[in-house]
Amino acid sequence: MLDPVADLMTRIRNAGMARHSSTRIPHSKMKERIGNILKEEGYIADIEVAGEVPKKEIIVHLKYGDNHKLAINSMKRVSKSGCRTYAGAKDIPLINQGLGVSIISTSKGIITDKEARRLNVGGEVLCEIW
Repeated sequence: MLDPVADLMTRIRNAGMARHSSTRIPHSKMKERIGNILKEEGYIADIEVAGEVPKKEIIVHLKYGDNHKLAINSMKRVSKSGCRTYAGAKDIPLINQGLGVSIISTSKGIITDKEARRLNVGGEVLCEIW
């Protein structure tokens, strides 16, 4: 797997299109933190880590709204392996006029754009979700 963040986003997107209640993703600390941010922001219902170390995986329970529509309208990978995208503390973009969330990898860890502005830190913009 070349891009674990893109894999996470693709698995969530595919499970949502298939109307599954949950999806399983191979575990990594980065994916677990991104999943926790999605849960805190209300885009997924729950996240749990299952299994032992060699076969550890993350179970993401999806959240649906009215008409069985996935709570996540769009997920976009910003910084890719071929073209990294960085933003300073003052240059962090607003997603969907502040209604969406940008996930940023900073020296303080993987955090949302709102938290990065509050801490006045910049970093690599991983993805945008709205």
